Amino acid sequence: MFYYSLFGADSLADGDDIELNGIVYTKHRGILRQQSILSKNQTQTEKAFGFKWKKRDTYESESVKAAAKNWLIERYLSGKEDSIKKYCFKDAKILDAGCGSGVSSLLLFGKYLEKVKYLGVDISDAVDVAQDRFNEENIGAEFIQADLNNLPFTRPEFDLIFSEGVLHHTDTTEETLKYLATLLKNDSYFLFYVYRKKAPIREFSDDYIRDQLSGLSDAEAWDALLPISMLGGELGKLNATLQVSENIPILGIPSGSYDLQRFFYWFFMKAYFRPELSLDEMNHCNFDWYRPMNCHRHTEEEIQKWCNEADLRIERMKIEEAGITVIAQKMS
Repeated sequence: MFYYSLFGADSLADGDDIELNGIVYTKHRGILRQQSILSKNQTQTEKAFGFKWKKRDTYESESVKAAAKNWLIERYLSGKEDSIKKYCFKDAKILDAGCGSGVSSLLLFGKYLEKVKYLGVDISDAVDVAQDRFNEENIGAEFIQADLNNLPFTRPEFDLIFSEGVLHHTDTTEETLKYLATLLKNDSYFLFYVYRKKAPIREFSDDYIRDQLSGLSDAEAWDALLPISMLGGELGKLNATLQVSENIPILGIPSGSYDLQRFFYWFFMKAYFRPELSLDEMNHCNFDWYRPMNCHRHTEEEIQKWCNEADLRIERMKIEEAGITVIAQKMS
């Protein structure tokens, strides 16, 4: 075990403690787990993702995995799957910052994970699910349950940091991005995706629904979102087209031809729909969006500014309605 040996923690038994950078970790189920005090929002977010990633039947169908893999390859690799070799050279040290159940890394890096030194870190006990899933694929990996702003490293360590849809779920995207950048070796890469700020009514609806769910348990929130997922399905089944003849600046709506479900989705309320997905699979996507209290949205200008301040040179930035994907290199 490369990273655990680096920490002097490879010989620890379950239940043993170790102090790293002033923070105590306890080993449980073979994973180091940080004993840290989190903010109220971060604690809620941690529990939400722990709950979600344990529902494996809502994201492991072939249709879900195929759609997710295609989206990852298009955003990070411009559709050229083999170009992942640029990052996954032999013994490359890779940090999956907010690994969840490991689904994004397994889909994007695939067989190349067998060549690298992979470390998955997540604030939630989804690391248990990730460990199980990597074991099922017979891929060697190490995991830590910890706050992404307090990791047990004292110097730049990684050849690649991958953070797919996670930075915006911390207390502050800016601080987390800048902190993680300090763990990159010079000329190494940071690949990440953050949510983009949406149209004003959509922004209002997102925050309103998130607030309405805040007093519920995760299971209750899951059930409360099912009618929204059903609505998305019904809108999608209409297969109707809407023509907006002129821009509507006050609502942030550009002119154009829209599928009715997508028009509703982008400008009024997220109600996810894909015809090949089950209700639970669509509800998984809606829960992922609405449940975490930490769910920041950003502009292209913010991301550019923060990368500049973190000595990250943006090699490619892909801007979509949903979010912003960045491939950036750490400058010496």
